Amino acid sequence: MAIHPHADRLARAQRAMQVAGVEVLLLGPGANLRWLSGYHALPLERLTMLIVPADGAAALVAPELERARATASPAVDIAELVTWSETDDPFTLVAGRAAEPSTVAVDDRLWASFTLRLQDRLGAREWVVASTVLAPLRVRKDAAELAALAAAGAAIDEVHARVPSLLRPGRSESEVGADIATAIRQTHDEVEFVLVASGPNGASPHHELSDRRLEAGDAVVVDIGGILDGYCSDETRNYQLGASDREYAHIHQVLEAAQQAGVDAVRPGVAAQAIDRAARGVLEDAGFGELFIHRTGHGIGLEVHEEPWIVDGNTQVLEPGMTFSVEPGVYVPGRHGARIEDIVAVTDDGVERLNHRPHGLTVV
Repeated sequence: MAIHPHADRLARAQRAMQVAGVEVLLLGPGANLRWLSGYHALPLERLTMLIVPADGAAALVAPELERARATASPAVDIAELVTWSETDDPFTLVAGRAAEPSTVAVDDRLWASFTLRLQDRLGAREWVVASTVLAPLRVRKDAAELAALAAAGAAIDEVHARVPSLLRPGRSESEVGADIATAIRQTHDEVEFVLVASGPNGASPHHELSDRRLEAGDAVVVDIGGILDGYCSDETRNYQLGASDREYAHIHQVLEAAQQAGVDAVRPGVAAQAIDRAARGVLEDAGFGELFIHRTGHGIGLEVHEEPWIVDGNTQVLEPGMTFSVEPGVYVPGRHGARIEDIVAVTDDGVERLNHRPHGLTVV
């Protein structure tokens, strides 16, 4: 009989806890809880917590008013559901289930107001972040996760195919962004983010939508992503309103070579930093090194940013099943910017792109 995927993840997490010397794992709403249990809990002021001992049965503590949602999730297949009413103290309830551990791994993004009260109740000697246990497990995607990421990649490809029809002089970034968000909702379950950076705004990698109106000759950076079946998409392409000037065309050609070099460097057994060095080296050789002001990539899965980090200094060895972006950029303050981003997956013998839109500058 096939093992339930979340039961398998729970067993793997407990083995990792034993190796790490962690006695109990405490997870609140977020990606770790979804990955381990399949429960997409709401981030409420009322405590929801999955309690995982290194050995023994897990328990999901949830508010009584969330019983129906919790019961409908896969979490009840791997954990006992324990609900609490408005007059109960859920932190004491968690402490009773945690059985006085000396080392606790707590969710990386658990609210401080929850963590401090848990520390007061449990009195454990050592507290570590849950990623100590879970990151090495989550970083290698299984076949179902890879299929979900490929589907998300195809969906955002479809949105980028529509972008040229939305770009024209006189439209504001916000107007274009609203239309892109509509397209993402038509191809995904949720909108994760929409970045439309025109002209000089393109020099800011995390520019937010503004009322600036597109002008003839503008370069436009479009970085967009959504969520499909729980997994994230993320893709960046560059567009030009009218003929490109010689400087920008040159930047884009070099950037295409840098992004290709980064992707070509991906294979099992190399360090994550090798991808950054490959892409960055092309830009440095062309004199654009100082204009590339961020890492080359980030992992992606249930979260749009997760391990592995594709940056110089990260010696983490790439393994099959790892998924991440390759997205070098060039940013000229006051003038324009450009970034090319694809999501890739490490295969048994190399790399697979999960985005398939053309990389060249699109003139509209």
